[in-house]
Order: sequence, then C-alpha cells, then structure tokens
Amino acid sequence: MRKLLTVCLGNYCRSPFAQVALTRRCGAATTVRSAGLIGKWQDQPANPSMIQAARRLGLDLTPHRAQQITLEMLDWADDVLAMDAAVLETLRAICSEAHGRKLGLYLRDRDVPDPMGQGDDAFHDCAVLIEAGTALHLGRSLR
Repeated sequence: MRKLLTVCLGNYCRSPFAQVALTRRCGAATTVRSAGLIGKWQDQPANPSMIQAARRLGLDLTPHRAQQITLEMLDWADDVLAMDAAVLETLRAICSEAHGRKLGLYLRDRDVPDPMGQGDDAFHDCAVLIEAGTALHLGRSLR
C-alpha cells in the first residue's frame, strides 16, 4: 500500500482537495492523507469555496477537518507532496534527512497557486489544476 501526504499552509484549501482527488484517482492501492504547516484551522472544515469547487468536480470535501502536520505523519508517508515551493522549503527546514528524501512538489516543477483571499473562480481553477496533477502520482514514487 502506497502512502501519500499532501501538505499546504493550513490544510484548508489545496491539500484537502488533493487528498480527495488523489484518493479517487489512485484507488485502493494508495492511502492519502493531508496536513498543513500551521494549525490556524485545526479541526475546522475545508474552505467553503473549495468545498463548492470540489462539488463541481464530483468530489466531497465536507467530511474534511484540518490538521497540522506532525512527525508521525512524515514517518507514515512514502511521499510528501508540497503544494508550493514555500511549503516545500519549510518542510525541508523541519524534516530529518530521512524525511527529506520523501519531499517533492505536487506538480513536480511548479506551484499550485493558493486561492485564499480570491473569488470562487480562483478556487475552481486551483481544483482543476490539482485534479489534472493527480496523473503525476499514479504508481510513481518521488524517489
């Protein structure tokens, strides 16, 4: 069983959507979890605009509750997928060398833009980009 961890700043928009998109795309052979670097939205549902964007793409984000990343999550994961370069840089700063080998960008060579503070169209565009990026993670490890 492959284990993926998606990480964004607050586990409020991008990483929870990536979790449900990857879960749908990768199937039973992959378990996906998500987390945020900060605990600002700890135990809160996903952003309402991202819930709506997910619904438009046939995904349900309503069960999600935000959580802050822990060392246990990093130990658990085979691959840790950062939503942008700033998140990846922070993860590299807090991770051990063993964890560092698991780190990479979700889209491999570019950021998933953070839609926070923008309108519903930005959330939809973000969700479409994340959904398209699921193809990068079918049966492939970062290593």
